Amino acid sequence: MSDEINLKRQRDKIFEQELLPHIDALFNFAYHLTYNEEDANDLVQETYMKAYRFIDKYQEGTNAKAWLFKILKNAFINQYRKKSKQPTKVDFEDIVSYHDSEDSKLSGELDMREEIFQGMMGDEVTNAINSLPVDFRTVILLCDIEGFTYEEISKIIDIPIGTVRSRLHRARNMLKTKLMAYAEKFGYKDKRS
Repeated sequence: MSDEINLKRQRDKIFEQELLPHIDALFNFAYHLTYNEEDANDLVQETYMKAYRFIDKYQEGTNAKAWLFKILKNAFINQYRKKSKQPTKVDFEDIVSYHDSEDSKLSGELDMREEIFQGMMGDEVTNAINSLPVDFRTVILLCDIEGFTYEEISKIIDIPIGTVRSRLHRARNMLKTKLMAYAEKFGYKDKRS
């Protein structure tokens, strides 16, 4: 009985110290995927329930944020498919072994997520990001907003690094096109023309 109590305490400690601190980033990502606060909250809740259930598959000290984002992304896909009445599901077992032991390279970087959600970036920027097709919106959010590396994004959304680069390039070009009039309104000009 004592071993079970110690194991539960260890799981709770990992959950509270390594997983829970990412709740705001998960909600922001979920909200941009669902466009609905209630659905985003449900998605985050489902993510944390699965993370706790499979916490023994998580390696303490690895990239908890990437592990949680992968769980959330797969939960989103499963919900989308369920709504579309497609029988195929993402196998959660495929992701429980995902771990990235590289140290996070986020320290010292500009936190664009805070700028967007504190209103420093205009609604036009947020609307432009939200108007992108989900595959392109996902890579923009994971790279430019959440600060994941190409390798991490590749693992989170299960695509090759070259595809990550390609989608990111195309997504940024789509954003540039969508935001050109907004930028010109504030006096920015395209120096290439």
